[in-house]
Amino acid sequence: MPLRIAQLAPPFESVPPLGYGGTERVVSTLTEELVRRGHEVTLFASGDSHTAARLVPIVAESLWHHDPPTNDFAPHQAAIFGTILDQLDAFDVVHSHLDYHGFALAHAPDCPFITTLHGRLDAPGLLPVYQAFAQLPLVSISHAQRRPLAGANWVATVYHGIDLDAFRFSPRPGAYLAFLGRISPEKGLDVAIRVARRAGWPLKIAARPPLPFGHDPEVQRDRDYYEHTVQPLLAEPGIELIGEVGGAQKTAFLRDAAALLFPIRWPEPFGLVMVEALASGTPVLAFREGSVPEVVEHGVTGYVCHFEDEMVKAIDHLGALDRATCRRTAEQRFSPAAMADAYERVYHRLLYASRRPDPLAHALSAD
Repeated sequence: MPLRIAQLAPPFESVPPLGYGGTERVVSTLTEELVRRGHEVTLFASGDSHTAARLVPIVAESLWHHDPPTNDFAPHQAAIFGTILDQLDAFDVVHSHLDYHGFALAHAPDCPFITTLHGRLDAPGLLPVYQAFAQLPLVSISHAQRRPLAGANWVATVYHGIDLDAFRFSPRPGAYLAFLGRISPEKGLDVAIRVARRAGWPLKIAARPPLPFGHDPEVQRDRDYYEHTVQPLLAEPGIELIGEVGGAQKTAFLRDAAALLFPIRWPEPFGLVMVEALASGTPVLAFREGSVPEVVEHGVTGYVCHFEDEMVKAIDHLGALDRATCRRTAEQRFSPAAMADAYERVYHRLLYASRRPDPLAHALSAD
């Protein structure tokens, strides 16, 4: 049965993003697949987004592309919520991707309100927020993501799907290692450079420099890491920083790599780039953090490592991995269809629960 579904996207990047932007890319993939299935979908997102759904702009332009760019949600919250609240009564299901920012909207619609949490949940100060909204149904993007909030009202884990047609499979490994992602300490670019150098392989780095938000301590930390740790390593032989990539350039970058290095130092909630690499036939070498063991099957679609030395040694065994198996895994586990199937089950289960009579009220009326 077709549903009227609202998808609430963050305002920071367009849907889909032109370059970096994992959450927005997932929201786009899900939205387009739901439209393809005949659902009546409304996407609340920045005005520079593109979709087959009905688009309702919550900001005229994505905040990261403002002049000047901004990373601050608070000054825009009232206007964004006002735009959304004006239309919430028109839907069967409201699906928020705003993390805890959207919790204030949860009791407004007279229909199920579901939130997919896309970020890390172990940050200081988050626990009281989630305790205050303990009854809200939540979707995790990996089982590992749940650990800091094990007692929350988790109703499902739904792995991200990607547009598989955007990633071309190559059965032949390339002659370089790849790093794709944000330049920050937790992403481990300095480790990737050392691993590649020690293994005697060239490394191509497709990475966005830290954002220019001087007031943000996290961004300043990333910039310090880039300037003082990463930049000196970029002078090493065989290390090439090519910048942010998207579209066909990203497809070719991943397809032509021998392996993707993913030496993360944090509890990564999902790691979309791992799936994008697998869809290209490119195996993943990653540290055992966060969702990595749920995405990468050790010895089959990559190697899950504990230490830097172990990752260096794993590069010698890339020939034992079948690139066709990497692609097939992405098709079976991380397709738009697999993601939409899982979310449709969540929507219908919540709809059923919201319409089912209260057993206690029924028993009292029977007396």
